[in-house]
Amino acid sequence: MPDLIRRLALRPRLTAVPLVPPPAPPARLPLHRSPYGLSTPLDGTASRLVRPYLLAHEQDAALKQRRRLALVLAADFGIDLDRHLVGAPEVAAA
Repeated sequence: MPDLIRRLALRPRLTAVPLVPPPAPPARLPLHRSPYGLSTPLDGTASRLVRPYLLAHEQDAALKQRRRLALVLAADFGIDLDRHLVGAPEVAAA
């Protein structure tokens, strides 16, 4: 029996932990609003951002369109384009 008392005396006692209130919730962010739900349309000219790959594509497309137009006009009027290009008569004659 004395061993039981000694073991009970050596056992750590449970102490009450003071209750800490939970932290306050963080401030809430405003809800996300999609620009597609707005009543006014977005203005694309308001932004000065230019995508260089898009600009290069547009320039390349314009150049191709001018070349196609020149070929169509030349075909309609029967113009041989090889004779009008610099250095092309040597190539066309060969």
